[in-house]
Amino acid sequence: MELSKLIRPNILALKPYSCARDEFKGEASVYLDANENPMNFPYNRYPDPLQWALKEKIAKIKKVQPEQIMLGNGSDEPIDLVVRIFCEPKVDNIVAIDPSYGMYQVCADVNNVAYRKVLLNDDYTLDAERLLAATDAYTKIIFLCSPNNPTGNLMNRTEVLKVLNGFGGIVVIDEAYVDFSSEKSWLEDLNNFPNLIVLQTFSKAWGLASVRCGMAFASAEIIRYFNKVKYPYNINKLTQDFVSEHLDNEARKNEWVSMLLEQRTYLSEQLKQLPFVQKIYPTDANFVLVKVPDANAVYQYLVDKGIIVRNRNSVSLCLGCLRITVGTKEENEVLMGALSKL
Repeated sequence: MELSKLIRPNILALKPYSCARDEFKGEASVYLDANENPMNFPYNRYPDPLQWALKEKIAKIKKVQPEQIMLGNGSDEPIDLVVRIFCEPKVDNIVAIDPSYGMYQVCADVNNVAYRKVLLNDDYTLDAERLLAATDAYTKIIFLCSPNNPTGNLMNRTEVLKVLNGFGGIVVIDEAYVDFSSEKSWLEDLNNFPNLIVLQTFSKAWGLASVRCGMAFASAEIIRYFNKVKYPYNINKLTQDFVSEHLDNEARKNEWVSMLLEQRTYLSEQLKQLPFVQKIYPTDANFVLVKVPDANAVYQYLVDKGIIVRNRNSVSLCLGCLRITVGTKEENEVLMGALSKL
């Protein structure tokens, strides 16, 4: 893959903003280079623009190199950057599975890039040949979400490999829910596919949704372009320090995941007992997709009870479906108590 042929010409020629912390490496005793207030240490100083200390910790856990990591304001920032780096507005296009995470299309629309949806099979599985058939010479990116949102299932590995091997552009695999799956991450294949970008997040398994820190993993060459285009100080010091503290307690995260997996099983089994539940789809995520005769009515009933789930009734292939996040034991019991009275 010749990366230079995929990247927008203006991005190739872009001279990125050079901040004070880019121009100096290491430690000094006196900092008079960035027009900072000398008071209120350490928050008076601009944060590391490339978050190297945090990346070193992440790299050890994820078994990648720090140079293969880009950190963003949630996963939405790297999703937007991928579009901005590779897609020429009004010229190039993106192909993605449907249904899937809505921000892929939002970022495409914001950047004025055509977005082509390819329906999954009726059982939410991926047809690689149909997906590839939707591409053309101007397709720069394919978005895959696995485990997928809102369907909850993993994309079949053989089909994904067909996409990776059969497409000459960038393949983004969004693994926001991978911690809840028993299958391995595509991070293990990162060095085998120069066109692969893997997205993960601290919002789900790590319980840090409000902190807004997402991870993009790719070749060091692709990451250099992320760093070239992103805002200089996109991850503030408070976020870097807070996430770093949580990384020191990976065991707690694993305990949370185990608890949620137990509750996912409990929730699925309890939902099966309800006479109006038509189907519970297999899930590898921290939510279940449930089909009922009248999703709008059930959704409104729960809202009236102060219980909020996600109504996916209007989403492709999800007619009559509610997406229910796995909560604590107590929250799940409140949900089931309400549903049992319908």
